[in-house]
Parts: sequence; structure tokens; C-alpha cells
Amino acid sequence: MAEHVEPGGGSDVLQSKRNATRYQILVEIAERQPAVSQQEIAEAIGITSQAVSNYLQELVEQGHVNKHGRGRYEVTKEGVDWLISQTDELRSFVDHVSEDVIGQVDVESALATAPLTEGDRVSLSMRDGYLHATPGDAGTATAVAATDAEEGQEVGVTDFDGVVDYDLGAVTVVSVPTVRNGGSSEVDADRVAATAPDHDLVAVAGTEAVAVARRAGLDPDVRFATSEAVREAATKGLDVLLLVVSGNLSTHTDNLRDGSIAYEVVDAARE
Repeated sequence: MAEHVEPGGGSDVLQSKRNATRYQILVEIAERQPAVSQQEIAEAIGITSQAVSNYLQELVEQGHVNKHGRGRYEVTKEGVDWLISQTDELRSFVDHVSEDVIGQVDVESALATAPLTEGDRVSLSMRDGYLHATPGDAGTATAVAATDAEEGQEVGVTDFDGVVDYDLGAVTVVSVPTVRNGGSSEVDADRVAATAPDHDLVAVAGTEAVAVARRAGLDPDVRFATSEAVREAATKGLDVLLLVVSGNLSTHTDNLRDGSIAYEVVDAARE
């Protein structure tokens, strides 16, 4: 005899692999009805067609599915009610995990500005691209120290409240021609050198870009700069001067645009 599934009787989908499979099959039938391909369902949920056939037979016997001839199935009201009850149970469980479990154990790292002891209330601020934790709760964002730390060491922080108040950085982009198009010799190194002090970081991407930095007397903070690294720096509030070979220019600007980071492509060509 087929195992009976009680609608709404607790989180059946989480308690039983068979019920989890029934749940998936019912969802697939509801999406495809009335013409239902057992092979398509099997491929969608990762079981065999024979297993789907066996489950369908059970679902029909349980009254969760009606069969209207070969390959034609329909989820009954009872089946819909069971799907709704299980979906509600799953949603409640996910909310519990997100809010009560993960939320409580979420720990970030910050740099301690003074000695801290686990349990101390701290204020959070963003400086030099890194989160800093200061004893007290005077800031716009606060947290609780999850570990001990000496000044300058990393400290775990949790139980966050508020929002860290800081501005996003911006990126100034200098496009450097490839060696076939003149390379670094086509860029005014003096103009690049004059621009650098207005930025927190200098990043280079590509051999020709490194050559420009050397001619400008700059020691790059970020070598082999990826678009993700440059965007991350700007996201943490740092202004970046990016020297990038022209062939990789669009990769960087597209990523900055996707991250809503302000950028400017400047013309530093040698006159």
C-alpha cells in the first residue's frame, strides 16, 4: 500500500526524501498539466522515468493527482492544498534560518582601534577601505565584539545595528594603447603622475600600463588589477587611478557600471 501523506502535518518535505520527491513531481505536474511527460519530469528533478511512473501511481492513489488517459495528469484540490501547506512550512523554515539562525551567527571582521573584549559594544566605520571597530556605540552603525582583540588586530563583530556611513569611491581610468598601437610611449606620463595624488590607490592592468606607471614614477598599489578588485576598492570608499591596456578597458568599465561606481575615462595621450 502506498504511504499516505498528511496534508499540513508538519514539514513533511524536510523530514522525508520521498515526500520531497513527491513535492517536486507535483510542482512539475502543476506547471505542465494536462499534457505531462514523465521523461521531462525525470530530467528536471534527477530521477528515472520509472521512478516518476511509480510516484505518479502513488499520487493518484492518494488523491493528489487525477489521471485523464495516457500522459494526461492534473493536480487535484487535495494535491494543491498539500503543496500550499508544504510551501508555507518551507517558507517559515527558511525565514527562521535566515533571521534566527544565520542572522545570529553572522560574524564580520574589522580592525580594532583600541583593545576590545568579547561582548563589548563597538561603533563601526569605514576607513582606508577597511571596516574599523571603536569601543562605544556613538556611531551610525554598531555591533558587538565576538572576539578579543588588541589595537590594530582584527576583531569579529556581530549583532549589527544601523548602517555604516561612508561614500563610495570613484575611479579615474587611463586607457593605455597596446604595444602594436604605440604602447606606453603614447601616454603623457607627467599628466598621469600629476593625477595620482588625488587618488587613494594606483592600479595597473597589463604590461603597457605597468610601463606607464614606471615612466610616471609611480609604485602601483595593485598590480594585475582585475575588474573585480578595482570595483571592490571603490565600493569600500577608495578613489582609484586605474591604468589599463585598451583591450581590457570595456571589461573594467562594464563592471564599474554594473556596481553603480562612478568612473571617468580621461585622455592622457601625449601631445
